[in-house]
Amino acid sequence: MTDTDDATTARPEVADVEVLRYAAFPDGAAGGNPAGVVLEAASLDDATRLAVAASVGYSETAFLEPSRRDGEFRVRYFSPLAEVAFCGHATIAAAVALAERRGSGPLLFQTLAGAVEVSTAESDAGLTATLTSVPTRTRPASGEELTAALAALRWRSTDLDPRYPVHVANAGNDHLVLAVSNRTRLADLHYDYGMLAALMAERGWTTLQLVHAHTPLLFSARNPFPPGGVVEDPATGAAAAALGGYLRALHLVDPPAQITLLQGTDMGSPSRLLVDVTRDDDRVQVTGSARSIR
Repeated sequence: MTDTDDATTARPEVADVEVLRYAAFPDGAAGGNPAGVVLEAASLDDATRLAVAASVGYSETAFLEPSRRDGEFRVRYFSPLAEVAFCGHATIAAAVALAERRGSGPLLFQTLAGAVEVSTAESDAGLTATLTSVPTRTRPASGEELTAALAALRWRSTDLDPRYPVHVANAGNDHLVLAVSNRTRLADLHYDYGMLAALMAERGWTTLQLVHAHTPLLFSARNPFPPGGVVEDPATGAAAAALGGYLRALHLVDPPAQITLLQGTDMGSPSRLLVDVTRDDDRVQVTGSARSIR
């Protein structure tokens, strides 16, 4: 059988997979980050999942496998290029999709990054979902990492906000956290895609969490995402959780605290993520809504 025959045979299988489409973390009735959701994925092998994610074309698609325990699911996430251990916005999208069909309540997602508790609830804005991250951790970035990242971003060290040390933060995936002192610097993002993609692959970073602090509890954020095959993510739940853990660990917020992240504005897809940190728990909660994309 030729490669052409293989591709022809695979296409109907991919086309037959039911994919729900949601935008997670929209700021109001518009915006948010699109995610695919496959609620019945137990019969799909990895190659098919990757092909489905590529055909959907969003930064991630979540594939759910129900377990024998009510409300518990095995969840795996695929970008158009590869599997990722955890994806926050696809988790929110999947939870809202389940709540629309099953009713709101607690859920447990077993992911490659660990067990992730999720709750859904009705609000004035409709259904919302809250994920509780795996335990967060953070470490200072090395001088070599910072120099390489600044070169790829075409930024200078003088652009950085000295109140926020450069770290690699983790809430299931690694994210380089860079804070700039000027909002205009964040808006003017024209990075070297190839250089940054190579650096992130070498270091195992999923996104860069680029932020500007308006106040200690309000941030604008942008997330370059070459590992997912896209230039930028308009809303990134995993990076938001990692930022919350970073702020808590470095005592840059006074828990309990809720941090608001405004993301996607510079892309024309405004998004709002609410991040809650507590004093005695390394885990972080991230809350948002999701709207169906028809």
